[in-house]
Amino acid sequence: MRKVISAQVCVLLILVQALVVLPQKPINHGGKIESRYDGVAFETVMRLRKMKVDCGAFKDNFKDGCVSIDVALHCPGAQVSYVGSVTLQLIFETKSWNQAHGPNQRELSIVADAQTLKVGRMRLVPKGDTVMEEKMIETLEATLPYVAFKKIVQSQSIELQVGPSTVELREKNLAALRDLDNRVVK
Repeated sequence: MRKVISAQVCVLLILVQALVVLPQKPINHGGKIESRYDGVAFETVMRLRKMKVDCGAFKDNFKDGCVSIDVALHCPGAQVSYVGSVTLQLIFETKSWNQAHGPNQRELSIVADAQTLKVGRMRLVPKGDTVMEEKMIETLEATLPYVAFKKIVQSQSIELQVGPSTVELREKNLAALRDLDNRVVK
């Protein structure tokens, strides 16, 4: 009889623990993360939409401008447990039309906790519309392996260097990248 009562108490404790679910506090980083399946490319893309990093505080001649990041994780097929590659876009916006990065000024280096990762030359992403705007918008893109992205996410400080431009990611940017990485099923 004592064994039956202790078994019932154990089952009751397990049920109570299963029913009591602590709500997770949402991460407030200000970024927008979306996931979608691309049936044409046969991949699932998890993306951190364009998020401002810094405006005006650069360590080069890029003045009166803003830098934003856009990051996409590409998972083959309909699954989200394996990331094939990571696309990183840096968007430079300025009112000065003479501050574009020339083809020889597009080398991307990422300094993650004093360790430098040489990513390589970034590609210029062509703009879809040709409407004349007051400000110049330049989008540079690089593809990096998921292992390099994991090093970025696990770091305490990240500095992106593109040619003469250097910008440091803020805490909210790192939190958004970590949130994006946490959506990969491990």
